[in-house]
Amino acid sequence: MAKLYFNYSTMNAGKSTLLLQAAHNYGEGGMEVFLLTARLDTRAGEGRIGSRIGLGRPAETFAPQDDLFARIDTETHARPLACIFVDEAQFLTEAQVWQLARVADDLRIPVMAYGLRVDFRGKLFPGSAVLLALADTLREVRTICHCGRKATMVIRQNADGQTLHDGAQVQIGGNETYVSLCRRHWREAMDQG
Repeated sequence: MAKLYFNYSTMNAGKSTLLLQAAHNYGEGGMEVFLLTARLDTRAGEGRIGSRIGLGRPAETFAPQDDLFARIDTETHARPLACIFVDEAQFLTEAQVWQLARVADDLRIPVMAYGLRVDFRGKLFPGSAVLLALADTLREVRTICHCGRKATMVIRQNADGQTLHDGAQVQIGGNETYVSLCRRHWREAMDQG
């Protein structure tokens, strides 16, 4: 039985590295995979999944209006797919998460989604909220706070290193913008006592 998996974490936990490693393993076994990433995240280049340690691979991109079930169904007519990999899954819409669930249920192809759970304000991303509700298997990818405890939150900083408390939910960035923290240090940074 194919499943919908959600591998979630905070920033800098190695989610993209794990995705690329798993996709490579399928390829070494002679199996075809389909890679997707959010069109709006071009840090590794347009249509590319990249990790901080230098690994990368081309991928198809998705935007909010895309029907992912239809795209994947069409792709299965061109080649047999053993697994679907989705990077930056927090940017999926509710409808797209349901479409990926249909891929697992109706096309019987496993879907491995990787993404952030919460934003810098501690709020769930819409795509992550639906994945947490629908995924057959949830896997936390762990990283650590500067104190050594498990990091579950992230803060956004300006160019001077000051913590930002407001702003749009989505702002693409990396180590220059975001810092992963445990809940205690996140509360301190966000002045929440």
